[in-house]
Amino acid sequence: MTQEQAEAQWELGKLVHDLDMQCAARMREWVAGLGLTVAQASALREMTGPMTMRELAGRMSCEPSNATVVIDKLESLRLIERRPHPTDRRAKQLVLTPEGTELREQLLKVLAEEPLFAGLTQEEQNALEGLLKRALFRDEVLQA
Repeated sequence: MTQEQAEAQWELGKLVHDLDMQCAARMREWVAGLGLTVAQASALREMTGPMTMRELAGRMSCEPSNATVVIDKLESLRLIERRPHPTDRRAKQLVLTPEGTELREQLLKVLAEEPLFAGLTQEEQNALEGLLKRALFRDEVLQA
């Protein structure tokens, strides 16, 4: 790699970092209005139906132990309940309470009203998504 290419890689990395920081700040701002952290909002957003902690953690892109802290807080706020799993005695199933369902709907409304990438056309957003997925999963792509 030439010096010029290395500098271009560094600049691209800075842009991705800046985009991440900007997105994270905007998400914190939106969910704070609902009394949530980003992690709590992520859990509520991903709760599309009853699921195990492992399933939710996978959707949140975190370890189950990290999701447990978030779920404990949401449970203390009476937004999520742990119930016996219908087919696995060892597992618990997470279920939104009526209050959790209502807050999730408010969250989805906030997210729909203020898109993160409103400055990009839908075509540009699709292209960016494709490029980011390729960059993030490059090891998997190279092995295929």
